[in-house]
Amino acid sequence: MKPVPTANLQDQVAIVTGSTQGLGTDIARQLLQAGARVMLVGRNREAGATLAAELGEHCRFVACNVERDEDIDDCIEATLAAFGRLDILVNNACVYDDQGLLSDRAQWLHTLNVNLISAAIFVQKAAPRMSEGGTVINIGSTGGKFGAAGRALYPASKAGLLQLTRNLAVTLAPAAIRVISVSPAWTWSPSVANLSGGDLAVADRVGAAFHPLGRVGRGEEIGQVVAFLCSQGASWITGVDIPVDGGFSILGPDQGLSPRVWFERLRDPV
Repeated sequence: MKPVPTANLQDQVAIVTGSTQGLGTDIARQLLQAGARVMLVGRNREAGATLAAELGEHCRFVACNVERDEDIDDCIEATLAAFGRLDILVNNACVYDDQGLLSDRAQWLHTLNVNLISAAIFVQKAAPRMSEGGTVINIGSTGGKFGAAGRALYPASKAGLLQLTRNLAVTLAPAAIRVISVSPAWTWSPSVANLSGGDLAVADRVGAAFHPLGRVGRGEEIGQVVAFLCSQGASWITGVDIPVDGGFSILGPDQGLSPRVWFERLRDPV
């Protein structure tokens, strides 16, 4: 499946954090296909430089540790120097160090610093430099909306990011900057690839039980929604979460099946 770009981001400039692999790369690709110029942001200099060269002349890379304010400042300045403006900020950088109740204070602070606080600081520093009509996209997760045994840090950070989106949207509305979150469910990514042994068909088969559309998501599908939300076609949208999750969030614990089905399965297990 190859989504066709539906957004026009010609001449706009985007910063995408955590974009040297996985979903961040997919988002960057879709923004580029929609006509934007993109600053890739990550810690892996070699991967970033290689990817920027692959994606072409409208793409650059800057090494940035989002836990360091001075790195964020340098990233914004490098973007303005390279492209002359800033229209879009995608806060995608995150870590998954989560041992639930076994997590120590250092793990909590590190996760919140990367997944939540860095997004807030990036917006604080980027918003005054953004063009009128700019857009901030925070990458949330269905994990920030529902309970999950054995997890705490990642879901808490994503739940905080969803609330931060609402607050920032109200705060920045007078400056004509829209702030929106996008929450994927299970998406084909390095982590899901690792769990499935690199087999997309296996990932789809497992994910089918939890996504009414019968498979896991693809990164380009998330990226295309991000591109649309940054376009004029979404100019009346702000402060909300957009679930790009194959229907994951409409199901309850019964997986959308009636009590009759569950009792029948008990009597006649497959």
